[in-house]
Amino acid sequence: MTTPLEEWASGDAYEQFMGRWSGEIARLFMDWLQPAVGLSWLDMGCGTGALSRAISATTEAKIIVGIDPSLDFLRYAGHRLPAMCLATADASALPITDNTFDLCVSGLALNFVPEPEIALRELARVVKPGGVVAVYIWDYADKMEYLRYFWDAASDLDTKARSLHEGNRFPICNPQTLMELWSDSGLRDVVVHPLDARMMFDDFDSYWLSFTSGSFPAPQYALSLGTRERELLRDHLQKTIPAEDDGSIHLLARAWAVRGIKAPG
Repeated sequence: MTTPLEEWASGDAYEQFMGRWSGEIARLFMDWLQPAVGLSWLDMGCGTGALSRAISATTEAKIIVGIDPSLDFLRYAGHRLPAMCLATADASALPITDNTFDLCVSGLALNFVPEPEIALRELARVVKPGGVVAVYIWDYADKMEYLRYFWDAASDLDTKARSLHEGNRFPICNPQTLMELWSDSGLRDVVVHPLDARMMFDDFDSYWLSFTSGSFPAPQYALSLGTRERELLRDHLQKTIPAEDDGSIHLLARAWAVRGIKAPG
């Protein structure tokens, strides 16, 4: 479910808000996936191209096709990876023939598809028999601490914030649900694996700065508050987020990765 506050449009704004960590998670995903060279790839919900760049940097791909509903994201991705083939498309109805790609992947996007089970069936349809469907998504409800601490603090002060909390909005962000989704889609040899990165901030002010601009759910929520309410949120968050003795903040950023194989024949 999307909200009026959620506008995934500006590539530059996304890179400032989340891009610095999405690139690291993409590299960890590729280390885990260990693909062969010379394969064809579909990157569903490619966004600003973090995963496609990791594919290009770590394996000799035959072709990388990126699809996303946001033209601005696609322009941003194309600027940074000119050899990438790009198209706007609905993840629930891919304009691609059956059995086309060796690997169908998606990074940090499946949460935002209204019906993820349909999108997954589409990925399973367009991957070749014996090919891999693999995805990773943030663990919003637990170990994606950068956003969880923010929304936990907001929910403590405002019951309306609970409906915006990604941990509540995205129930597929856990190993058991991902395992079931992949198995129900007819994929076999399903494996779920945590990808852990670290987010570090020099002090609370540098952490809070992330929520003072941008058109994404957390900063837009903070900006929608009156001055007094925003200060209360800031003070409460500063009291609840863990900090080191020197004031720096070290957070875990976990994504769950899942992969499965399409049955041959």
